Amino acid sequence: MPASFARPSSNSTPLIVLARDDLDTWKGGQSKRVANWVNASGFSAALGAVLVIPKTSGGIKQVLVGWGRATDRKRGRFHMASAAKKLPKGKYHIESGLNDAELEEAALGWLLSEYNFDRYKSKSTGKARLVAPPSVSAADTEAIAAGEFLTRDLINTPTSDMGPNQLETAFLALGNQFNAKTSVIVGEELLNRNLPMIHAVGRASDQQPRLLDLRWGKASDPTVTLVGKGVCFDTGGLNIKPGSSMGLMKKDMGGAANVMGLANIIMSLKLGVNLRVLVPAVENSISAGAFRPQDILKSRKGLTVEINNTDAEGRLVLADALALADEEKPDLLVSMATLTGAARVALGPDVSPFYTDGDDLAAALSDAGRSANDPVWRMPLWEAYESMIEPSIADLDNAPSGGFAGSITAALFLRRFVEHAHQFVHFDIYGWTPSAKPSRPKGGAFQGGRALLSVIMNHAAK
Repeated sequence: MPASFARPSSNSTPLIVLARDDLDTWKGGQSKRVANWVNASGFSAALGAVLVIPKTSGGIKQVLVGWGRATDRKRGRFHMASAAKKLPKGKYHIESGLNDAELEEAALGWLLSEYNFDRYKSKSTGKARLVAPPSVSAADTEAIAAGEFLTRDLINTPTSDMGPNQLETAFLALGNQFNAKTSVIVGEELLNRNLPMIHAVGRASDQQPRLLDLRWGKASDPTVTLVGKGVCFDTGGLNIKPGSSMGLMKKDMGGAANVMGLANIIMSLKLGVNLRVLVPAVENSISAGAFRPQDILKSRKGLTVEINNTDAEGRLVLADALALADEEKPDLLVSMATLTGAARVALGPDVSPFYTDGDDLAAALSDAGRSANDPVWRMPLWEAYESMIEPSIADLDNAPSGGFAGSITAALFLRRFVEHAHQFVHFDIYGWTPSAKPSRPKGGAFQGGRALLSVIMNHAAK
């Protein structure tokens, strides 16, 4: 079930949010009974701590939520969510202690904390529900949470139930939900439609490769095209991964899941953009028909690519999809992919690196990431590394040797397939939360999407 706020009512329990420095002042204004209860409990307003204060007649009078110190809060995000998990089942409202920006974050964090991937287990029961603060748009916040939940569900589902066939089903369902136009190019038709690298990467699987295409919005609105890597499982191909590296490869369609979640939000909010979503959906499998190291592939754009590692397949399927998208000269072209391990080495699992030549776009994304508690970081499209992606016998190398600058060279590779878009940005996301954090359980992750949403809203406003 999608997360939603509780309806306002007279029986919701007030939450009093208290920073450490404000606790003594607050206690001084309370009855002796309440002050003694707080003192006896040892409540110090530590970040995320919860104290239930009972009524004399029974039941809950109010709940104190610790807000710690400012230095504590800077070390994470969505702190209200950790408090929500500690509350008994019931309905709550935030009565005091937070400004409007903090209320907005608290409300979204609370909804995100309700996520539970229960497809393969018994349903959960009971939870603490929040009444939306008056300053927060309940509908908009619920739409953002719904998009993030879609992304998490898609990534968390194992490939046995989320291969190219099932990803297509989910994609078409998304389009149908919002009356969008959808189309699919499957199997040998990819060759007929000049999408040869998508075909080459996915042809070894018993589920045929395909390109999923969604269009929504008015042709007169600013054009925004989202391209997401949909490698539903990545064995590494003939350059097979070791078992330790293959364990999380159900998440290699995290780029597709993220653009689908973002599209869900855009369409839910009815933003004034002409939206297109492209997902090359494949499984990088092994069979007699698999593409090989040292093969030379010709791309949609006409550039040839020498295959020096079949485990660098994501950039191949993205290249054809980006070239197709670029032909329409969109105002904003976005690529999202779980593309390189090098990005994780550079920035870890939480911070999403992005690449763009547009300084204004980079600044807008950085500002939006901070405002939305969606950390992103600009990485350089370092021109001096262009020679690293140029082999001796083809136009491009899909896996430069040497092991240096892996995320940068992948981004430079993709940029070769974009010429006409007014603005282009590539996100090299992880798509996974390795250990549970407030509002983010272990599993599939929505990364960079809220920062992008802010930028896309500005496009819509123009």
